[in-house]
Amino acid sequence: MAHRFGRANPGSSSVTRADAVVGVAERLRVAVDKLRFELPVTHVYNPLDYAWPAHETYLRRYAGGRKRVLFLGMNPGPFGMAQTGVPFGQVNAVRDWLRIRTDVGHPPNEHPKRRVSGFACQRNKISGERLWGLFASRFGQADEFSREHLVMNYCPLAFLEGSGRNRTPDKLPVTEQAALFSACDEHLSEINKILRPEWVIGIGSFATRQAQKLFPGENPRVGRILHPSPASPAANADWAGRVTTQLQELGVW
Repeated sequence: MAHRFGRANPGSSSVTRADAVVGVAERLRVAVDKLRFELPVTHVYNPLDYAWPAHETYLRRYAGGRKRVLFLGMNPGPFGMAQTGVPFGQVNAVRDWLRIRTDVGHPPNEHPKRRVSGFACQRNKISGERLWGLFASRFGQADEFSREHLVMNYCPLAFLEGSGRNRTPDKLPVTEQAALFSACDEHLSEINKILRPEWVIGIGSFATRQAQKLFPGENPRVGRILHPSPASPAANADWAGRVTTQLQELGVW
């Protein structure tokens, strides 16, 4: 399934880069809302719908200007972006460091074990705490980080099974992946045209593979860092130090 987003024109005097990024996010939202997923997926959350005010605020505040480095995650986690509308959106990081706090609605089909409580969420998104914590430690202020960096997800949807278990996009059937990844690829391609990053850094193996397929050459270059999820034993031993070394060895930092 092809989705023609159309080309943004950030060079226009009336359209900023942030405007253009918001525009392609809106078109991605519409494209993925048309998709349907079969069992074992029972619930699909699209924070670009019910948490759009927070996501739009994030893009307008931090996606303006050319970015040298685009950090690319997989998709929203049930206690991160699914709650706050921001990639790797641990509540404290989004509220206190990114200075974003908006009303968050609810997905139309909400899993009883995975309620969306927005910024009142009490569950800690450890991977988000680690990722944004590294950036806060290195750059101090979010505005300083955003001068050259931006964090995005490849896929905007979160998938839940009947038990409440999170199901990642790489576990979807091939036919469902094809339609979903077509929309995600086009969105990422448009983001690349708008922001013109030198680097796309995949956070973990899935996002890295998707970026490598879309950008097989040198413009932008694609690198990989260790995913901060506590499910990875390697991430639980000085994740920030390991990732800083990875980025320095790549020449990103």
